[in-house]
Amino acid sequence: MALLLPVEGVFPQLGNNVFVAPNATIVGDVVMGDDCSVWFNTVIRGDVNSIRIGNKVNVQDGAVIHCTYKKTKTVIGNNVSIGHNAIVHGCTLHDNVLIGMGAIIMDNAEIGSNTIIAAGAVVLEGTKIEAGVIYAGVPAQKIKDVPPELISGQIDRIANNYVHYASWFKEVNALETKREKS
Repeated sequence: MALLLPVEGVFPQLGNNVFVAPNATIVGDVVMGDDCSVWFNTVIRGDVNSIRIGNKVNVQDGAVIHCTYKKTKTVIGNNVSIGHNAIVHGCTLHDNVLIGMGAIIMDNAEIGSNTIIAAGAVVLEGTKIEAGVIYAGVPAQKIKDVPPELISGQIDRIANNYVHYASWFKEVNALETKREKS
């Protein structure tokens, strides 16, 4: 059963049609929109500051979303995919963003819309990344502009696929709800 815990009386708030894997953890001041999915071994900790997540966001297996105490919130727009084992910390991700597997986004970074952060990239603290680009490397640097076919072929496709994948687990959420009521 997923672990959803309050912190100082503030409970996570989840939108409609949200899948949370049975071993995922969401705590504190987290507000999540509709059609989201939080996958296995993911941790979303709104304990030291707030986390706001838009609609149709998928947070894949082993990812961590956190912030910095009284300094940095985390804000994630709509139609965002956060890859396996990524770390998103005290930053802003605008709409239509793909964060690759194992990427790290540090405090006060801002990722513009229609942007791809490559797998394994490290976006340093305070970095402002313009809209419509691909960044890769350590530290992350601009590789090129995002071609229009990658917006539909990668960013949109992955976000839409994860809404579909989450539908496979509707029974899991129904069973958890049934157990909680009994």
